[in-house]
Amino acid sequence: MSQKNSDGKRSARERLQEQRQREEAKGRRRRTLIAAAAVVAVLGAGAGIAAIVAKTGGGKKKETAGPLVAPQGATGKDSVTIPVGKPAAKAALVVYEDFRCPACAQFENGFRDTVNQLEQKGELKAEYHIVTLIDSNLGGSGSLNAANAAACAQDAGKFSAYHDLLYKNQPPETDDAFGKKARLLELAGQVPGLDTPAFRTCVDDGTHDSWVKKSHEAFGKTSYRATPTVLLNGKSIYADQANPLTPDKLRQMVAEATKG
Repeated sequence: MSQKNSDGKRSARERLQEQRQREEAKGRRRRTLIAAAAVVAVLGAGAGIAAIVAKTGGGKKKETAGPLVAPQGATGKDSVTIPVGKPAAKAALVVYEDFRCPACAQFENGFRDTVNQLEQKGELKAEYHIVTLIDSNLGGSGSLNAANAAACAQDAGKFSAYHDLLYKNQPPETDDAFGKKARLLELAGQVPGLDTPAFRTCVDDGTHDSWVKKSHEAFGKTSYRATPTVLLNGKSIYADQANPLTPDKLRQMVAEATKG
């Protein structure tokens, strides 16, 4: 074999090795980003509440999703807030959450009864801000489609019931089951009076997709970077990590907020 051919083959091997090293490095960076997006920090011992830290996608190219149609009754700046409870309640719970977020399900499933009871008594009102962090981090469309379906339920006056049902039936974080609109429609059948032609059209057409994306963008403009972010009269309910949140503690916090 000539020295020239030997050098050529060695050069080719070196180039192939360098290419493989670049691809491996790229793969490691991607795995690191995905792992960072799924980091869960335990904030409450009793309910096991956690927060998913993630980049909100601010500055990314915006996607076109049709005209912005806010759900009926949406309030606040840019109408990205869905209110629940009596407006006169002095204690306000502000919740930023993602329907695919397991930590959000832990909060909802652990404190749902307490929140609902306080709302029914007129002691607490809630303001929901829906975001799509998991879609951004892990891919899929479950966060977006579930949020749109919840907004469609708001149009029908059934937001709370459908919202709660989605969290009760939340799939594993890596399973984009909510990306299938047939599944969202199937669950709607469990809410009396929700599964109507109007609701089905709203879900299938993605009527509120642009509104959901606007809500997510609004979240990106805040200082919050995790879901769930839950504030009571402007203060995080998880601020005192030495004294984990419990239903009784939440009731006490609402009572104090009401007096204030």
